[in-house]
Amino acid sequence: MHHELLFEPFRIKTVEPIRLTTADERRRLLASAHYNLFLLHADDVVIDLLTDSGTGAMSTDQWGALMTGDESYAGSHSYYAFRDAVRDIFTMHEVIPVHQGRAAEHLLFSNICRAGQLVPNNTHFDTTRANLEAVGVEALDLPDPIGHDTALRHPFKGNMDLNALAELLAREHKRIPFVLLTITNNSAGGQPVSLENVRRIKEIIQPYDKPLYIDAARFAENAYFIKMREPGQAHKTAMEIARELFSMTDGVLMSAKKDGMANIGGFLALRDKDLAEQLRGTLVLTEGFPTYGGLAGRDLAALAVGFYEALDEHYLRYRLRTAEYVAEQLEDRGIPVLEPPGGHGVYVDAARLLPHIPPGHFPGLSLACALYLAGGVRSVEIGSLMFGAHDDQGHFVPAEHELLRLAFPRRVYTQSHFDYVVQVLQRIKDYAELLPGMEMVYEAPRLRHFISHFLPRGNFPEFTPKP
Repeated sequence: MHHELLFEPFRIKTVEPIRLTTADERRRLLASAHYNLFLLHADDVVIDLLTDSGTGAMSTDQWGALMTGDESYAGSHSYYAFRDAVRDIFTMHEVIPVHQGRAAEHLLFSNICRAGQLVPNNTHFDTTRANLEAVGVEALDLPDPIGHDTALRHPFKGNMDLNALAELLAREHKRIPFVLLTITNNSAGGQPVSLENVRRIKEIIQPYDKPLYIDAARFAENAYFIKMREPGQAHKTAMEIARELFSMTDGVLMSAKKDGMANIGGFLALRDKDLAEQLRGTLVLTEGFPTYGGLAGRDLAALAVGFYEALDEHYLRYRLRTAEYVAEQLEDRGIPVLEPPGGHGVYVDAARLLPHIPPGHFPGLSLACALYLAGGVRSVEIGSLMFGAHDDQGHFVPAEHELLRLAFPRRVYTQSHFDYVVQVLQRIKDYAELLPGMEMVYEAPRLRHFISHFLPRGNFPEFTPKP
């Protein structure tokens, strides 16, 4: 398939050197980190695709705003620039800054949820689920069944299952304080949600008078997917689509470390003034005064610029095409990926690549370790390590998919970096049947993938290039 060549729509003004490690160094370093890539020192990583959260490069306009940030404790002009940008794009009047997305989750859930309730989502991500469960709420995933087949191409595999939502509300509406929707659907491969799906969700919940909240970490990518894929939307700008989407919702939680194009920050935006005042009362205790919310004024200033830059369509076209390009290169080499590629990265199907490793021995983690050992590339498992659980009888319940996420930091790496990642994965594929499963030897009590310890159930191969 022929595609127009897209170059990076920016010039590089400042560079950061990469320390190149040897295979022997990486074996020693990974063992010292207990085979958990979160525990590696960043200086020991060649290409870092662990996350796209807070890892992007800021623009000259953002750096300019940062240098003029107002650090007044209360009522700084940086807050008002931030507030006005959020109001403009997300269409909500009440704006509460926080230091990152999980702070927004904790602030909202701790105030409006109580033990025994149930919150449905298309798919909860890790911190969302953990913050709900921390207050005794059942976090229930209702992904569209079309997403079950990783090889199937469908434009909106991030959608919520509307029939399941309708049945759940009819049965459990008294337990449900609100409905949550994650865009794009990170755990389902960064897949987008359609405008039609949001409209239908709103129609289903309206008779029950339930608010709809959006986890909007990657709202700009979702808006551009709608422009490209949803009938009748191609003539609209990403900004117009974003406003239309948010006009149907009651509140937004956002980790602005993604489509805020900055290194720290987040917010809650609400229509309900009384609820906003209640949350600000808690905010003063936990994050800071309501006009800074745990952020420096300079960070608020950078975000006020970044929200608009995330909606730049030249940038969005390049970003989504980068993920598509990497997915094509991997598939051409027989490396299975979740189809179609999402917006913020590529998800390798570890279960299909490593069928000899059962879910309980974490094939995604084995592949992540191999990727680091073979080329110094850091990634993250999205599978039974992150989302597996034990039922009431103590039986292990694996995740639906065993994936390896390659998350692309914004405006950081060029095509040659991604070509290198493809090359390393090709080398691993040549040795795929030799990769060992992984054993958890220390399990952290919450969000275990961040700090648990592991050992391989055998030796990793040397990954020397085959002729």
